Amino acid sequence: MIRRRILLGALLGVLFAVGWWAGRGRAAGDLYANTDLFLEVLHAVQTSYVDQVQVKPLIQGGLHGMVKDLDPYSQYLDEHEAAQMNASLSGEFDGVGLMSDIKDGYPVVLAPIEGSPAWDAGVLPGDIITKIDGHSTFQLSFPEVANKLRGDVGTKVALTLFTKGAHEEHDVTLTRRRITVRPVPYAFVTEQRVGYLRLAHFTATAGHELRAGLDSLRREGAKSIVLDLRGDPGGLVDQAIDVAGAFLPEGALIVSTKGRLTSAAKRYVAAKGRVDSDLPMAVLIDGGSASASEIVTGALQDLDRAVVIGETSFGKGVVQDIYPIRRGGGALKLTTAYYYTPSGRSIHKLLPKPVDTEDDSAGADSTGADSSAARPAFHTKAGRLVYGGGGITPDIAVAADSSSARVRVGGGLALVREALAKDPVFLRAAALLAKAHSPRDVFAAMLPASTPAKAPEAPRLTSRPASPKH
Repeated sequence: MIRRRILLGALLGVLFAVGWWAGRGRAAGDLYANTDLFLEVLHAVQTSYVDQVQVKPLIQGGLHGMVKDLDPYSQYLDEHEAAQMNASLSGEFDGVGLMSDIKDGYPVVLAPIEGSPAWDAGVLPGDIITKIDGHSTFQLSFPEVANKLRGDVGTKVALTLFTKGAHEEHDVTLTRRRITVRPVPYAFVTEQRVGYLRLAHFTATAGHELRAGLDSLRREGAKSIVLDLRGDPGGLVDQAIDVAGAFLPEGALIVSTKGRLTSAAKRYVAAKGRVDSDLPMAVLIDGGSASASEIVTGALQDLDRAVVIGETSFGKGVVQDIYPIRRGGGALKLTTAYYYTPSGRSIHKLLPKPVDTEDDSAGADSTGADSSAARPAFHTKAGRLVYGGGGITPDIAVAADSSSARVRVGGGLALVREALAKDPVFLRAAALLAKAHSPRDVFAAMLPASTPAKAPEAPRLTSRPASPKH
């Protein structure tokens, strides 16, 4: 009997191995068969096309097309494009100074960079770019738009824009020049002792400059903090971890990632260091707050460190890994995972299907409808209700106006102070913070005066052993 079981087990093992190898062989066979098809077409074009063609542009076009339809953010980068991407993340690049993304098939301006050609021309956050150099932008991918906007210093590009509330489109011609991004263009204390800190982009020095700004606010006597992430399109994830960690205790979970591969599952926690944990805090967001901005906002909201005010964020919650290409010096930017906030919610508005994980709720987000009823519910550490999918929904919704746009666009310290004095989003935050003496008090101030319910208790921001890093 024992011998029969051993033989049966061995037979099943052999059958399993054969099936596995057969499946693997079929997958490899499909890959090589389609590669042969590509080479056959390439050879026919190279040898028989009416005009002589260069092989490299054909290969480059094939590589671009390979990843174009995966999602809006995956991209094959040739050597020049890879260098431009690295330059933009470092904070300096050549172009017109527009941070944009794709929405409803068209590129939409997230924010112009202060002092850039786009800023000088009066381009505003929310402007829709309908044409570039006279050609429609509808259904262009994000990489295609970026490539059309970039270019050598001194060259020109014509944009056709549609501004919300306008009756017709208008044209602007921009001359490209060297753009320098300042992660923290403004950090000052208002007369009401509210510390205002504008974080415009998550470049390589964002965390360092934010902490320097916080030190400045402390020295100037700030009694509360407003972190303005409106129109911030994101940037480097490690800087998002550093920024969020400036307000959270050591070991606090900031964000996690999950994808198809086991290696995509990661947890990012706050590092050891000085933390600004005692001042009441508000975070301002809008439809231009994306990616790293949403990681920071989601962590501070989920852990009840800050009240979030403004409009629902953009909803870009996917991870792109960079794979250097050995031949040619290019790179592949490939979406490999989704971001999840500490409560387990996805912020991505276009999640096509749940990711296979042990926690079913973590991958059960909708396609991102703005209605909270259509989105899965989660709870913050103190028990407040928040929703997954479709970006970060603010705790207090306040619509922006022209003053809000002026703050995001900038224009010098005096003009920003003047715009803040009229900005309904900032004024709502300042009024709430004026009633609070600690982070916990902010949430108590949100309740109507007639409500006897106790405000949710915010977590105690004290040091604790760091969670294991994976």
